[in-house]
Amino acid sequence: MQKLSRALYKNDQEYPEKVLQFGEGNFLRAFVDWQIHVLNQKADFNGSVVVVQPRGFDKINRLNGQDGLYTLYLQGIKDGQPVNEHMVIDSISRGINLFKDYNQYIHLAESQDLRYIISNTTEAGIGFDPTDKLEDVPPKSFPGKLTAFLYHRFKAFAGNKEKGCIIIPCELIENNGQVLKEVVLQLAALWKLEKEFIDWLNEANTFCSSLVDRIVPGFPKDSIDQLTQELGYQDELIVVGEQYHSWVIQGPEWLKEELPFENTGLNTIIVDDLTPYRTKKVRILNGAHTAMMPVAYLYGLNTVEESVNHHVVGEFIKELIHTEILPVLDYSLTELEEYSVAVLERFKNPFIKHYLLSISLNSLSKFKTRNLPTLLEYVNRIGKPPKLFVFSLSSLFYFYRGKRGEDEIILDDKHEVLKLFKELWGKYEKNQIDLNEFAATILAEEQLWDMDLTIIPGLTQDIASNLQSIDSNGIKAALKEVTATFIQ
Repeated sequence: MQKLSRALYKNDQEYPEKVLQFGEGNFLRAFVDWQIHVLNQKADFNGSVVVVQPRGFDKINRLNGQDGLYTLYLQGIKDGQPVNEHMVIDSISRGINLFKDYNQYIHLAESQDLRYIISNTTEAGIGFDPTDKLEDVPPKSFPGKLTAFLYHRFKAFAGNKEKGCIIIPCELIENNGQVLKEVVLQLAALWKLEKEFIDWLNEANTFCSSLVDRIVPGFPKDSIDQLTQELGYQDELIVVGEQYHSWVIQGPEWLKEELPFENTGLNTIIVDDLTPYRTKKVRILNGAHTAMMPVAYLYGLNTVEESVNHHVVGEFIKELIHTEILPVLDYSLTELEEYSVAVLERFKNPFIKHYLLSISLNSLSKFKTRNLPTLLEYVNRIGKPPKLFVFSLSSLFYFYRGKRGEDEIILDDKHEVLKLFKELWGKYEKNQIDLNEFAATILAEEQLWDMDLTIIPGLTQDIASNLQSIDSNGIKAALKEVTATFIQ
């Protein structure tokens, strides 16, 4: 059976390379690259995407092996009806391996056609690394790679202010566009780049904050053989997403002309302020995802659908949303309840197997971004830590022990995070520290939380108590104790 390629794909069309994309993962391909595919078809956008990897290069090689093509399945409810549809996405022109072909990357900065830069490097990706160097090939961090690219573009066009870029990060951090810009300016200062470049950065480039929303389980490993037979070709990069999507971009009015989303059917809008959209979505949808992951996975469940339908874990998730998230959001309660019901329905999508491990990447930084604000606001308003969120955080600490029963958990996080947990769990197992010291050490790590969480009265003791219960009695007994007041 043939592999998907431009030779096999009958509707192949080449477009100018207008977009540089940091991230080759499932989400961007099922969300941004799909939308560019639609823009080409319905709005004459006439642009393609060049993809580079924030880390690793295996998927870049596979993407190039399929000439940038892949099959997207969209599954869920559309116009009130269950829909399972698929299409070949042809908006990616190529991938560049930054470790092997860095010159191609730098050469792209000289392109007359290039206009947009999009990223999704997870919440941990946008950060200042003082060890980054302009002369590194490539610089280590995503902002380092971006700054080097923009600096080369600045020089290639002699500071022409018509050659700036529109930069739209998709990472789920607040004010992601502004935060990314600040890190780029930090690196420019660290590297002692000329004032003219700083001026060009500020005046010629537009950093837009954005908010993305689509559940993307990724590669359908359980049904790949069946799908391959149905398609009649091999595709190593099939990606599955839900039907629902939303992209809110905070940008100037003129951006609506450059990015013609209107009249395409896409649920993408350009607004002056995305704050209200972001708070509701990140706290409820992403917050629930992150809170459920360690509890449900340690319980023995593997997918989001299993978790929300489970008679214990599902009730835990619903109770957490309704008693600990919604009460500390300043929106209409009716609006919040309607949104939370819709979110839980999306979690139950029968078409989609969204594996809990696939959303466990960088879970600690996700908890900080998505759930810590809720926890802190709950303490501020109610006067004590929220019991269910604290249990979720305790379960996350236990998840980082790397074991579910006798099975090893393949943890995926920053090296320093994994090192910290490995050291602390090792000390606990050797009776060098107790669980109170364990919890206090992690909560006091300001590099993890941007504050010392041990100042929250009762938090350290509550987490230590939960950890003791999980360690002594198992997650099922520990969760039963926590949910006893609302599950009979």
